[in-house]
Amino acid sequence: MTELDRPKNPHRAAPPNAEKQTHQERVLTDGASSLIGDIADAVVIKDGDLCFLTDSDGILPLEGAHGFGLYYHDCRYLNGYVITLSGRRPVRLVANAELGYLAMLQLTNPEIRSEETCLERDTIGIKWERLLDGKTPALHDRLLFQNFGTEAAVIPVALAFQAAFEDIFTIRELVSEERGLQQPPSWKQGVLSFHYEGKDQIHRSLSIHWHPVPDGQDGTTARFHLTLAPQECREILLSLVVAESPDRQAAQPKHYHQPDRAQMQAVLREASDAWLARETRFLSDSLVLNRVMEQSQRALHVLQSRLHDHSYFVAGVPWFVALFGRDSLITALQTLAYDPEIAEQTLRLLGLHQGQREDSWREEQPGKILHELRVGEKARLGEIPHTPYYGTIDATVLFLVLIGRHAAWTGQLALFHELRPNIDAALTWMARYGDSNGDGYLDYQRISEHGLDNQGWKDSGDALVNADGSAAIPPIALVEVQAYAYEALTSMAELYRRDGDTGRAGRLQQDAAMLRARFNRDFWLEEKGCYALALQAGGRPAAVVTSNAGHALWCGIADEEKARRTMESLMAESMFSGWGIRTLSADEGRYNPMGYHLGTVWPHDNSLIAAGFRRYGHERAAARIFSGLLEAALRFPDNQLPELFCGFARHEYPVPVRYPVACHPQAWAAASIPYLIESILGLRPDALNNRLRICRPALPEFLSFMELSGVRVGSAKIDLRFERSNGAIRVHPSVAEGSLEIIIEP
Repeated sequence: MTELDRPKNPHRAAPPNAEKQTHQERVLTDGASSLIGDIADAVVIKDGDLCFLTDSDGILPLEGAHGFGLYYHDCRYLNGYVITLSGRRPVRLVANAELGYLAMLQLTNPEIRSEETCLERDTIGIKWERLLDGKTPALHDRLLFQNFGTEAAVIPVALAFQAAFEDIFTIRELVSEERGLQQPPSWKQGVLSFHYEGKDQIHRSLSIHWHPVPDGQDGTTARFHLTLAPQECREILLSLVVAESPDRQAAQPKHYHQPDRAQMQAVLREASDAWLARETRFLSDSLVLNRVMEQSQRALHVLQSRLHDHSYFVAGVPWFVALFGRDSLITALQTLAYDPEIAEQTLRLLGLHQGQREDSWREEQPGKILHELRVGEKARLGEIPHTPYYGTIDATVLFLVLIGRHAAWTGQLALFHELRPNIDAALTWMARYGDSNGDGYLDYQRISEHGLDNQGWKDSGDALVNADGSAAIPPIALVEVQAYAYEALTSMAELYRRDGDTGRAGRLQQDAAMLRARFNRDFWLEEKGCYALALQAGGRPAAVVTSNAGHALWCGIADEEKARRTMESLMAESMFSGWGIRTLSADEGRYNPMGYHLGTVWPHDNSLIAAGFRRYGHERAAARIFSGLLEAALRFPDNQLPELFCGFARHEYPVPVRYPVACHPQAWAAASIPYLIESILGLRPDALNNRLRICRPALPEFLSFMELSGVRVGSAKIDLRFERSNGAIRVHPSVAEGSLEIIIEP
């Protein structure tokens, strides 16, 4: 960690105000991603650790609870930014942020009648170009005003700002606000500056630099008086520069040269294009699918961040721009067919933070993989346990699953050897800490008074329910976690066997077989034709139909007949909305199509379930999920799937209903379509045996071909073309580099 990243006291027992906190404040994601206003239509850009969200017209409202703003290292530096023309907000014509780091908006003027000016509507065009530079870090805005009228126009322009330096946990109303000292804003030599002295001894500043210098200033408002002849253009350039440092002087605004925006944009575009070129390349005869795939991969590029010189995927913008065990691992797993390198770096990074001791405040245990790492003021003060926080039941087993699947794609044991101490520690955690009641299942119950009540991927406070609507009672053994544990054991057994440790391999394989037998006995709900959501206190099942059951197919723990019946339950009208599988059946008493985990549709969840359907030979069901999610993507801005959307049936509404505060872009949602393509095509890597199996390849009905170029399997690179011919799918493989046995199983 750098000095700036390091918490002041990471192993403290509890925060000083712990007894004063309410239960809602302690449960740090209680019920939903956020408790603030709608961000479904937000224009979002990100570069590195810097991200910026605005309303659809590019504005950050100066009043009201909202999630828009300029964020950096878990702090919202800017929470208000409004442009007005003679006191009126411009009218948005279009907004686009498809490249991720660049937003382009076109605005125009409303009708204006004032003492200063008279303008008919749509006389002035305003092109608003916004560029993020995560290295500086800074937001660069260019406002280009053009008079399309036939007469000269006088345009009073005002730009008003507000900076509160709020910790992201304060914005989401998850902890009480105890603030440091914010200095009054000031103007000096034409620069508007905001400065905050955090209680964590970090000095944070935001400085706004202009070209040209404003004609006037009024508090935190800059004023310009533009006079434009017909067709004349004038521009206003401004850079909002973020700084943070333990040294007050280092965080003070410095003299700043306006950057060459064209050159900066070219550099960022080159980096984005280079990412796409490095990835496995995709092509089909569907312009729609090609567009969605490109947008998915560009979103994944934007969602990369670095820590300790390792790249990883942050979970999502704006709430989860951080390292997450579960989210970062699943996204790396979904993208193995396109880029196995980020999986390696993610595993190394999580290994660096693997639990070393027992710490009830952070729910840390030896060998446990973290849930979430934060670096903001609340974390540094120890007011939240995210330094890191370990309250997750699935990240440790997913860590092992990713190691196994990475080896299947790369054919290498080098990472297994490198991470052998971490692997041994994770397996020991499963045996010693993961099963609290000795029933043979990984389970959880909140240890920290200030931790999460629910610690699987459905971690909201009301996610786990019984058929009568009551909450499941801990300790809770989730259905999907047992499936992950089964794959972790079987894949590690294979790697230990290949490494010559046949004794350890045999014990792990035996543990996996015993787990599978117990699981199919204890989790099965015969009357519902599905696996239970969980086993709770006393071994009683949470007997509701949920999407979690589909993960049992993804990891291969399900018996064949039970897998078939589970598929049928998940594809029933009560579960499949037409866009995707709901998190909870509409037949259950707690179903709510707008509930965060109680009836909504999550793309990543569906992508894993579809892969499970393919694993058990249920191609048609997988294809329906693929088509539903693809068609949903077409109806979201920039054709990007959000974190989740509401579970209303497709026959009720012709578009998927947005979830108001869903993250977008969001990593495992962005990776869903790429992973679905891998599954639909039937790719089964076996690089440890220098083979690629292609099992029952399929194409969606609207396609006649798909191509994947530069797929890395072991030391080989291959190109694959899938064509529909006389009702059959033909595969045309070509090994571009190295040697590889390709087995096609119709």
